[in-house]
Amino acid sequence: MRAFIFPGQGSQSVGMGAALAAASPHAREVFQEVDDALGQHLFRLMADGPDAELLLTENAQPAIMANAIATLRVLECEGGIRLSDKADFVAGHSLGEYTALCAAGALDLSTTARLLKLRGQAMQAAVPVGEGAMAALLGADLGKAQALAEAAGDGDVCRVANDNDPSQVVISGATAAIDRAVPLAKEMGIKRAVVLPVSAPFHCPMMQPAADAMAAALADVTLSAPVVPLYANVTAAPVADPEVIRALLVEQVTGMVRWRESVLAMQEAGVSDFVELGGKVLGAMVKRIAPDATATSVVTMADIEALVGRL
Repeated sequence: MRAFIFPGQGSQSVGMGAALAAASPHAREVFQEVDDALGQHLFRLMADGPDAELLLTENAQPAIMANAIATLRVLECEGGIRLSDKADFVAGHSLGEYTALCAAGALDLSTTARLLKLRGQAMQAAVPVGEGAMAALLGADLGKAQALAEAAGDGDVCRVANDNDPSQVVISGATAAIDRAVPLAKEMGIKRAVVLPVSAPFHCPMMQPAADAMAAALADVTLSAPVVPLYANVTAAPVADPEVIRALLVEQVTGMVRWRESVLAMQEAGVSDFVELGGKVLGAMVKRIAPDATATSVVTMADIEALVGRL
């Protein structure tokens, strides 16, 4: 069994998608459709930068999605590999959940781009700059991370945001709490805590205004059943009912990304082959979570051709 998986924020870089667009008209069509949907030259920003502008959440989120969908489109149109034939499940890390739903036909591309632009804007606006932060805990499991978040909170919001893999958990919350957590980490047996270069505290209760904005936006969109079930971030369980998916996408804004549990649950369901499209982040996480599984990250035309040969 196989899952197609889609990366989240942090996988963006200037130059992304440029070689794919140069090589494939199908990739160019995806980037053009996203540009048209957003009314901006997002692909130019992806290809040429500047980096500071691409890093902005409202640009990074639709850019990462567009790059992954362009990769899938080339795989389908030029490689003859259809997701519906070759995947048993889809999953995505945070914003990647929207990409997964687009890939599985639950959302159309233009709608997905507009939702992610809005999601980025709403997440940025939810907390004034400087009032929230995130830190990656290296050499920490979920239990240690939760204990640290509780100890560092001291009346401020501090929560586990991403349970990524057995060696990396991310905490999120008020800047003061994250500042307390960094020196506390070593005392609590965690190898290292690194403050992340993000502009807002994602996946914690401080994001409630963004969750409200997404609830309003998602209420107005057509959401179909995906062609294969989605493993949802907040439940680490498969879902195919459009109304349940709609509710989970809202919950996901403030909820923990249960990526480690999702991979283990997919493996338990019989998945032994994970294919990451549009990034090289999740494949490495999968190998740390499920060492016996096959994990392939597909970014370039050569990667696509190799995958076509294998599938």
